[in-house]
Amino acid sequence: MLSNSLNKGDMDQHIRELSKGSHEAGSPEDDRLAYYIYQQFTYYDLYKVWIDEHYVRLQFPGRSPNRVNITDGSGQTVTLEEPEAYVAFSENATATGKPVYAHYGRKEDFKQLSDLGVSLDGSVLIFRTGAISLAELVASAERANAVGVLIFPGYLKEGGMENLGLFGHAHLGTGDPYTPGFPSFNHTQFPPAQSSGLPHIPVQTISIRAANSLFSRMTGGQQCPLPWSDGLHFCALKASDASNVSVTVQVNNVVRERKILNIFGVIRGLDEADRYMVMGAQRDSWGPGAAKAGVGTCILLELARAISDMVKTGGYKPRRSIVFASWSAGDFGAVGATEWLEGYSSILHAKAFTYINLDAAVLGAGDLKVSASPMLYTVIEKILRGMKDADGRSLLSKLPRGWPDNAVPLSMENAAFPFLAYSGIPAMSFSFYNKEQGYPFVGTRQDTFGSLRSAVPNLNVLMRQAAELAGQIAVRLTYEHELLLDFGRYKQELQTFVNNIVDYSKDVRRMGLTLQWIFSARGAFERAVDALKRDLRNSDLTNKLLCRASNDRIMKVEYDFLSPFISPRDKPLRHIFFGSGPYTLQALLDHLSLLKTNKSAFDQDLFRNQLAMATWTIKEAGSALSGDVWNTDNEL
Repeated sequence: MLSNSLNKGDMDQHIRELSKGSHEAGSPEDDRLAYYIYQQFTYYDLYKVWIDEHYVRLQFPGRSPNRVNITDGSGQTVTLEEPEAYVAFSENATATGKPVYAHYGRKEDFKQLSDLGVSLDGSVLIFRTGAISLAELVASAERANAVGVLIFPGYLKEGGMENLGLFGHAHLGTGDPYTPGFPSFNHTQFPPAQSSGLPHIPVQTISIRAANSLFSRMTGGQQCPLPWSDGLHFCALKASDASNVSVTVQVNNVVRERKILNIFGVIRGLDEADRYMVMGAQRDSWGPGAAKAGVGTCILLELARAISDMVKTGGYKPRRSIVFASWSAGDFGAVGATEWLEGYSSILHAKAFTYINLDAAVLGAGDLKVSASPMLYTVIEKILRGMKDADGRSLLSKLPRGWPDNAVPLSMENAAFPFLAYSGIPAMSFSFYNKEQGYPFVGTRQDTFGSLRSAVPNLNVLMRQAAELAGQIAVRLTYEHELLLDFGRYKQELQTFVNNIVDYSKDVRRMGLTLQWIFSARGAFERAVDALKRDLRNSDLTNKLLCRASNDRIMKVEYDFLSPFISPRDKPLRHIFFGSGPYTLQALLDHLSLLKTNKSAFDQDLFRNQLAMATWTIKEAGSALSGDVWNTDNEL
C-alpha cells in the first residue's frame, strides 16, 4: 500500500520549488518555504498542522568582509582571499600566526605532527574537510593552542570549482548557543549565557585556489606526507623557521536575532495517539541546498501525502501517531530541532519513541550509510533485507560489511543527534551516497538541483527508495502491537564497554577501587532485559493495556541512559553511550588510557566520579526496565 501510494507522487515538483535559491534561516525566503510546507500539510488533510516559533541568535557576515592575509619573509603582506562564505559562531577577532597544515584534524594527524616535531603553539592551523565536522576541527585547534583556523574543502578539485566557498558552523554542540539548555521562546526571560562549545579563536573557510596559493608560499619547510597532498599543487606542513611567513585571519561576523519557524503536521494514531514517532528534515540553506535540505524536505512531504492517503482511502489504521517536522536553522547546528526538544522536553521524553532524520538522504547511488540508536538496528536490517535496488539486490548489501558493528555514530551535525543524546529518544539517519566519489557541493552555493541531478541521474528513483525506507520504518513502528525497538541490543553495547575497561582492572585495584560494581550493574541490566523478553513471549499482546505497559518500559530505555547526575543545562548531551562530555563511557575509557600514555595527566578524583556515575546510571537503567519497584534488582 505504501509503495503504491508513493508511486502516485511527483517529487520533481517539490524539490524544484524547495531549491530555487538561497533561503537562510529566518529569511523571507525561508519563511516562504515554511508556508509552502504548511499549505501542503493542510492540503494533505493531516489531523492537525501547526507552527512553532523560536527567537534565536545566529551569526552572519558583517558589513566589513572577512579577510585572510599572508606576510612573506620580506615583510610584504598580500590579501589571500576575502571569502563570501563564512563559519557561523566563529570568534570575532584578528589572529596572526605561522601557518601549519594539520590534514583532516584527526587524532592520528596530530600525533604525526608531534612525531615530526612540528610545534602548533601560536599557529594558524590549516585543515581540509572530509573526516570530522568543522566544529570538531576548531575544538582540536584550540586544545593545541592555535590562535586561528583556516579550512578548505578537501574533496573539491580545480576546474570550475577552485573559487567555491564552504559554509558551516563552529559550535561544538546543537541548538542556539546563547540559550544552552533553555528553549529560545523569548531571550529576555533568560540570564546572559553561552554554550561552552563556542570557540574562542577566529575561524574562516577558504577556497581551493586560496589554499594552493597559501601552500605555494610555505616554501623551505617540512614537506607533507604523501597522502596529505592529495589534490594540492604543492604541500608543506609549515614554512621554514627562517622565512618568517605568517598568516592573519580576520573575522567580522555579527550576531543577529532571528525568528525561525518549525512546521508540523500529524497523522493521529487510533489506539495510542499520545505515543508518536517523529520524522523531520531541515528546510533552510545558505545556498539552494538541493541535496542538503531539498531532498529531505521533499521526502518528508511525499511521506506525509502517501501515509495520509493510506489512512483516508486505503483503510490503514496506525495505532500510534506520526509527526512530520520541517526544521529551520539546521545549517547552524540543528537549531530548530534542538530548540523544539528543549521547549517540550517533558512531553517528548515521555511520549516520542523514535526520530527519523531525512536530511541529505540522497547524495549518490552506489552505497548506503546508516547511523542509529542500537534499538533500531533490528528493524532497519529487517526492512533493508526486504527492499531491492535497481539490480534486484537486497539494499542490505549496500551497507558497509560488518554493519552495525562498524556503524558510524551520529555526529553533532546531524539533527538526529540531539534527539538521541539530549532527549534520549531512539533516532536514526541514513543516506544513499557514492563511497568512491562523494557529492562535493554540500555546504556550497553550487548545491543546486542541476548539480544534484547531474551527480545522481536516477535521482527520482533514489528519493522514492529513501522515502520507502523511512516510510516502512514508520509503518512498522506505529502499526504493530509490540513496539519494535530492540532494547536487548544494549546488552551488546555494555559488553563491549566491559571488554574495554577490564584491561585496566589492575590499575583500578591500585587505587583501592574495584570494577565489580560496574560488572554487577551490567548484570542487573541484562537480567532486566531477559525478564522483559520473557514477559513479552508469555503475554497476550492483543491486550491493549498490558501491551501499552510493556511498550512504555521499552521506550524509556534510551532515556534511562541519560545520566541523571548531570545538569542538562551544564551538560545537555548526557547520553552515556552517545553524548558529549567527561561522564560518557568513552570519556571514562579515554581518561583511563592516560595511565598508560600520560600518567601525570590522570585525575583520580575525576575518575572516581566517572566510575560512580557510570555504575549508577547503568544500574538505574536496569531498575527502570524491570518495571515496578518491587521487581528491581539490588544485587550489587
